[in-house]
Amino acid sequence: MAPVLDHEGRRIAYLRLSVTDRCNCRCVYCMPEDGVPMLSHADILSFEELTDVVRAAAELGVRKVRLTGGEPLARRGVVGLVRMVAAVPGIEEVAMTTNACLLAPVAGALREAGLSRLNVSLDTLRPDRYARITRCGRLEDALAGLDAARAAGFSHTKVNAVLMGGVNDDEVADLAGLARDEAVDVRFIELMPIGPSAAWPRGRFLPAEAVLEALPGMEFLGRDGVAELWHMPGWAGNVGLIRPMSHKFCDGCSRIRVTADGKLKPCLHSAAELDLRGLDHEGLLSALRAGIAAKPKYHRMDEGRASESARDMNEIGG
Repeated sequence: MAPVLDHEGRRIAYLRLSVTDRCNCRCVYCMPEDGVPMLSHADILSFEELTDVVRAAAELGVRKVRLTGGEPLARRGVVGLVRMVAAVPGIEEVAMTTNACLLAPVAGALREAGLSRLNVSLDTLRPDRYARITRCGRLEDALAGLDAARAAGFSHTKVNAVLMGGVNDDEVADLAGLARDEAVDVRFIELMPIGPSAAWPRGRFLPAEAVLEALPGMEFLGRDGVAELWHMPGWAGNVGLIRPMSHKFCDGCSRIRVTADGKLKPCLHSAAELDLRGLDHEGLLSALRAGIAAKPKYHRMDEGRASESARDMNEIGG
């Protein structure tokens, strides 16, 4: 079956699949301090239902699946889900976004099950600041997870840092320095006005140009999906800039999202959702086609608006 294109001619080849809305952290830009009402186990898609969604998406041209949360490692048995998704015909890459705090004990098992790549969320290298940003996480656990991933054979890991003015912008050079001796991409993501951060002062929303100012001498390499890649001569890895606010990249978006409770989101920042739960294979194919057709041309956050999504980031999966 030929890959499905949306109405802007974009090929949809990437599915971000949220497996839980639960998380062991309460990051300040993601969740309110007292958390959010959590879905019951009966409300979230089973591993079989999640795999059915992936199978239908693969028939429509999806080749990459990223497991997200909340924190995907908070879902019991997630190693088994990785094995199920990796076995779907047509899926060429299974990735995961994680805060890495729960990663160390299962890194080897995830690799063996077929997980291809890891993105690790890490906004600071200072233990006290990490505790403030995550509210209940420990930096030592996240770093142990990174070490375990390396030992398990994961390569080209991406480290994601949300750029926040007055919070962690003084650590740009230190965070980027993780790529000095190791082939990782340290990617700085512009803060978006969604969930709790929608009401934050404008000074928190820094353009990624601040990274280039903090790291003079970097050379532009090109694009890798939504990220611009930059390289500091002599370093083993690269620095990435993800600019959803200052440099809209919607024209190159190739992704759709499915929430843990089975709602298809054609766009992270749209309120539009299509219910996938309870559909048979043909129904899933039809709903996915409809969702791809409904994918908007672009978000409108750069017009002074907050995200139109009705969900917090932990419910969507980033």
